[in-house]
Amino acid sequence: MKKIYIPLFFLLLFWARSHSQQDPQYTQYMYNMSVVNPAYTKGERGLLNLGTLYRSQWQNTVGAPNTLTFFGHTAFSDKVEMGVSIVSDRIGDGALKENNLAIDFAYILKLDAKSNLSLGLKGGLTNFESNFNGFRLPEIQDDPAFAENLNNSFPIAGVGAFYNRGNFYAGVSAPNLLTSKHIENVDGISKFGSEAVHVFLTSGYVYELNSNLKLKPSTLIKMVKGAPLVFDASLNVLLNNRFEAGASYRLDDSVSAMFNFAVLPSVRIGYSYDYTLSNLSTFSAGSHEIFVLFDLDLLGLRKGYDKSPRFY
Repeated sequence: MKKIYIPLFFLLLFWARSHSQQDPQYTQYMYNMSVVNPAYTKGERGLLNLGTLYRSQWQNTVGAPNTLTFFGHTAFSDKVEMGVSIVSDRIGDGALKENNLAIDFAYILKLDAKSNLSLGLKGGLTNFESNFNGFRLPEIQDDPAFAENLNNSFPIAGVGAFYNRGNFYAGVSAPNLLTSKHIENVDGISKFGSEAVHVFLTSGYVYELNSNLKLKPSTLIKMVKGAPLVFDASLNVLLNNRFEAGASYRLDDSVSAMFNFAVLPSVRIGYSYDYTLSNLSTFSAGSHEIFVLFDLDLLGLRKGYDKSPRFY
């Protein structure tokens, strides 16, 4: 039986809704690009890219979010890439659950011999579920926002664009343009729970100092109406195309350390730790994030190590 009545849970709930920050947050976004942008492409025919990422946010905080992501995508031709992504969010020890299933389609335009521009569409479904059974609510036991458990599904429709030229990439996307309401207005009472459009700007570059040493700066900007701008700046160092380590700063929120390594030419494992700088640091022991990437060579055509911006 749930006995979540600690005010911090309501702080988390208020933060998530009043700031409209519903989309999961990723520190290692550069390895999770297809989830953020449906236009993300690699242009490697015969190669199936698979990955999973797990984020445990604000450790030791009651009701803190946990996110599990799975994605896969491949090129069907020189002009078409498609993928699928699954994102599962949990807040409040299962009080709020959101599961997203989406399919991505990207069409690639060849601008010149070295640069491509891809345009992408995302479509799918979101299942939103709440479970407030057993909650003990101090002073607001009759709050109608907690009076009914929900289990509803809503459509997803998103767009994106992704530019790639050699060692540089940049993208802009809105993974979901729909503003479905999770909880409707009932009896004149306005209840929280509508979606908000998130716009992502991403960019990165690879400075090749020599064949064994590369610098990889990257940025992510997330914009949501009525919420503060989220700005991430990251810098990674890649050694011998196998081991990578770096740091990241999220404006007014956190600093992060991260590393990853290729355990096999086709398998890469990574980890990051966020140290919280905001007021939540009083309650939080930081955030952890791990990922595993796997490339399946379907046609046996791959030679050497991956040279796309996904690893660079």
